[in-house]
Amino acid sequence: MRKGKSKFLAVIILVLLAGIYYYVTIPAINIHSSGFWTFLLAVMVLILVMYAVRRVRSVQEAKNNKVLKIGTGLVLLVLVVYGAGTLLSSPVVNAKKYQKLLEPETGNFTEDIEQISYDQIPLLDKDSAELLGNRKMGSMVDMVSQFEVSNLYSQINYQGRPVRVTPLEYASFIKWFTNQKDGIPAYIMIDMATQDTELVKLKEGIKYSEAEYLNRNIYRHLRFQYPTYIFDQLSFEINEDGVPYWICPVKKYTIGLFGGQTIGRVVLCNAVTGECQDVAVEDCPTWVDRVYPADLLVELYNYHGTLINGFINSVLGQKGCLKTTEGYNYLALNDDVWVYTGVTSVSGDRSNVGFVLMNQRTKETKYYEVSGAEEYSAMGSAEGQVQNLGYKATFPLLLNIANEPTYFIALKDEAGLVKKYAMVNIQKYQNVAIGDTVADCEKAYRKLIGTGGNSQNGEVVGINTVSGKIKRIAQAVIEGNSHFYVVFEEDGLKLDGPDTKAEGVLPEPLIFDVPVADYPEIVAYDVGDELQMEFSADTPACQVLSLK
Repeated sequence: MRKGKSKFLAVIILVLLAGIYYYVTIPAINIHSSGFWTFLLAVMVLILVMYAVRRVRSVQEAKNNKVLKIGTGLVLLVLVVYGAGTLLSSPVVNAKKYQKLLEPETGNFTEDIEQISYDQIPLLDKDSAELLGNRKMGSMVDMVSQFEVSNLYSQINYQGRPVRVTPLEYASFIKWFTNQKDGIPAYIMIDMATQDTELVKLKEGIKYSEAEYLNRNIYRHLRFQYPTYIFDQLSFEINEDGVPYWICPVKKYTIGLFGGQTIGRVVLCNAVTGECQDVAVEDCPTWVDRVYPADLLVELYNYHGTLINGFINSVLGQKGCLKTTEGYNYLALNDDVWVYTGVTSVSGDRSNVGFVLMNQRTKETKYYEVSGAEEYSAMGSAEGQVQNLGYKATFPLLLNIANEPTYFIALKDEAGLVKKYAMVNIQKYQNVAIGDTVADCEKAYRKLIGTGGNSQNGEVVGINTVSGKIKRIAQAVIEGNSHFYVVFEEDGLKLDGPDTKAEGVLPEPLIFDVPVADYPEIVAYDVGDELQMEFSADTPACQVLSLK
């Protein structure tokens, strides 16, 4: 009777320990998950240890015990299967399969990447967004003692704007205990172009997040609903109505047990209600921006570039091998977020042979063969222009300026605040323009490439011309600087240049901004005078580059 009770108690303890281990580590019950194999081995070892403690009295007895022999054999068998599965799933024996996990298309830079207006350029990196978010949180006296700002800061497109969003989180375990009933009351949204920071308060608090401790922890909530799913990096997003969601990509293994990882499905979890929607990756709603993590896309492209001639060549000869540069940034195109990174040779030289854009929702990848400086060379070139100020460059953003691939770089002081902007020509990185505003920077850059010899098909690009008779001229003071605004008569007006030939690029009505500090001769002109100018298209007024 006692033996029966003892066995029952041992089973209860074993089940309890296994349950605690599972609840804490929450591994996927899936043979493709290394966590599952660890859990399986831990349970097997625990059973053997408990058996040995109860039944074995000596080392010699342990050696002769059939149960221990069989159990040890099973543990070794599991280890062998796991090791063999790891090897057979690796690029060492599957180089061709890994190389084809991502198949880039060759893109046309000027057609695929349109020139965007200043209010669409994300001026901030994640570090600068964190500064703004913490500053905003510090001003909320009713919340700052109870909540902190999460460091997620996902970059998404929201209603056509590039923004970063991040939830609040409980400041401590005690703060969680006293506030978890109502949940997290708000999230922070930062406009990456205007730098406007908003703390968005919710009617009903966020109940499911990384800051929860028990069943409402987002990872545990997902595991109990989808015990076999292996989730990749989760991201925090909001839909077009501002409702917060967790975007939970589900890993898919296509090579052996553990290899060829991609994304097969996506779980959309409402952060307020916990309601989940499970969809195939190709059926993911268009408002979702971050299905494929940036690190995964970069890894897939590196497989494509380095394994082009097999695994051995990728290690020894390295003939034709390409890889991405260290670092990446995000570009908003057609209401999607694309990961941008340069492509260079594995030899480690300081130049790029091209760059790639990878869609985080669809995995669509486009390669652009544009040789030039790699990003860190461009960053160093920009820092050299302001070395007396000690500003540090952020990782570049790729822009189309006057049909020229251009690095756009923010320059920050020691406090992490953006002080100036730089534009660096990718193909001729010694061409660097600096400005206190994006408009000033682009104006200086267009002048630079217009006189610096950058051309396409033998013609200088990026400069437009206008000539005619002045219909109206008005003066205004903007941020302490005098500007004249000129409107030409339609009769006899002559326009020429790349921007004048593209529909929808020039603003309506056609107004030209002439800064007096740069062109003081404008004060001598009046209504009825003939005038010729070079300009760049912008809204609400075109920026004048020269007067003739």
